[in-house]
Amino acid sequence: MRFQLISCEVLFREMCDAVARSPHQVDVQFLSKGLHDLGGKAMRLELQKRIDGAGPCDAVLMGYALCGNGLHGLTARNAPLVAPRAHDCIALLMGSRESYAQYFEENPGTYFRSTGWLERGKGLQQLSMGKNPVGTTLSELIERYGEENGRYLFDEFTRYQQHYRQLTYIESGLEPDASFERQARGEAEEKGWAFSKLRGSLHWLRQLVNGDWPEADFLVVPPGGTMVASFDERIIRIEENTA
Repeated sequence: MRFQLISCEVLFREMCDAVARSPHQVDVQFLSKGLHDLGGKAMRLELQKRIDGAGPCDAVLMGYALCGNGLHGLTARNAPLVAPRAHDCIALLMGSRESYAQYFEENPGTYFRSTGWLERGKGLQQLSMGKNPVGTTLSELIERYGEENGRYLFDEFTRYQQHYRQLTYIESGLEPDASFERQARGEAEEKGWAFSKLRGSLHWLRQLVNGDWPEADFLVVPPGGTMVASFDERIIRIEENTA
């Protein structure tokens, strides 16, 4: 099979390893981490442009999580569109939503680093797992729930981000040496945070490029269908036709 992979460069090393091991032909486009900084709408427009321009393939794979609603509204064109059911890339690096949720519950106030975050994503704002699971912006919450309720929800969603106490370095096993871990330790010391190291998992990313897409972990959108945020444990779903 032949896949087109559109991925955030924060996952560059991990995705390259997964693609090298895939039994399929995978053509890859890595997009700048700065795409996140533009907001959900602009991010979605750029991702849709890349989807529309994908060449002949059996599926277009998204190397992204929901990431600030960047996947919300994407439409599959001539091939199925496949995306992991994840809030953000930290869950992807940990290998499952369950691992991420458990770690977050046991270690509140944690900021994460990985090789990709250290090389390419230092300026990105990490989302708040469990508090703002779809990365919704203040303006989007106000539009959905009204001024007063929207501001209240946004404050609650982002409250924990003001209380980081720990930096956790996610080790993938692909690191060439200890330099990335030293960078992460140095950042934790500079900020006065505790430091910890966690062994991540490449299983979810390898499933994506291997064509192994269980429904619980991946959404497969048929040609002509649209992917939207589900606001529940599914993370994303196919938009229902109300016509």
